[in-house]
Amino acid sequence: MAEPLDEAASGGILRKPAWLKVRLAGGEVSAHVAQTLHRHGLKTVCDEARCPNKGECWGQATATFMVMGAVCTRGCRFCAVATAREGEALDPGEPGRLASAIVELGLRYAVITCVDRDDLSDRGAAHFAACVRAIRERDPGIGIEILAPDYQAGEIEVLLESGPDVFAHNIETVERLQSVRDGRASYAKSLSTLALASAWALARGAKLRTKSSILLGIGERRDELLVALDDLRRVNTDILVLGQYLRPTPRQIPVVEYVTPEEFTRLEAVARGKGFAVVISSPLARTSYHARASAEGLSGASGV
Repeated sequence: MAEPLDEAASGGILRKPAWLKVRLAGGEVSAHVAQTLHRHGLKTVCDEARCPNKGECWGQATATFMVMGAVCTRGCRFCAVATAREGEALDPGEPGRLASAIVELGLRYAVITCVDRDDLSDRGAAHFAACVRAIRERDPGIGIEILAPDYQAGEIEVLLESGPDVFAHNIETVERLQSVRDGRASYAKSLSTLALASAWALARGAKLRTKSSILLGIGERRDELLVALDDLRRVNTDILVLGQYLRPTPRQIPVVEYVTPEEFTRLEAVARGKGFAVVISSPLARTSYHARASAEGLSGASGV
């Protein structure tokens, strides 16, 4: 990774390179996904966070569902999800509708995430767990991955006990740049969340894999990134995702560097050498990108 160019200091706007051009969502399969989500009153992070992979994923009848509303109580500087001091009222019918939609879409692997809900006593952990249980009740064979907030002891247990196959939580960036996250988040707290999930699984002999993601191109140095990888392995993180930060709107922080595909390939090799079971490393990779393949450890899971 080259020494990053500070876009703001240079007074210019970095031109998006050709390798980041993506096709828009479209086609009959994508339309079916959209119609199903609308009919069941469900949200996806694909839409709310303006994910660049929406076209590819929806075209393959996959989506990352977002529960507990579309309003987050935190305001991270890289994220386009709407924020407020209080989120939307929890809908007790959401777990059932979510399970119905997943079965209707014929998904064999479902990724569920949520907004942060600091306005709730348990930060929404019980509702999140109810969503996982509803899917399990409808079809025990569906693989379930959850991308969770930084739950701590007293919150995380109910979610883990609901039976997900993969527990994901993102540290987002290196320790020095954690100020791009909401002030209630921290590098240490995120590592603690992942450590708690791994320790819980080990104590029970549960087949739970843990996962985290880092966005590159916001000013991190290579040495800092390597430290972050070591820290993730120290808390027994199994799956690593490395992707390029893309500025969703002018309101979010600017891109400092566009990391080349070749550098992503080099970083994948470095991460594998550090002991991660699976590494997804490519410019367009996001936490749930090729999620089923990464959970199964497939050889084709390294992204494109």
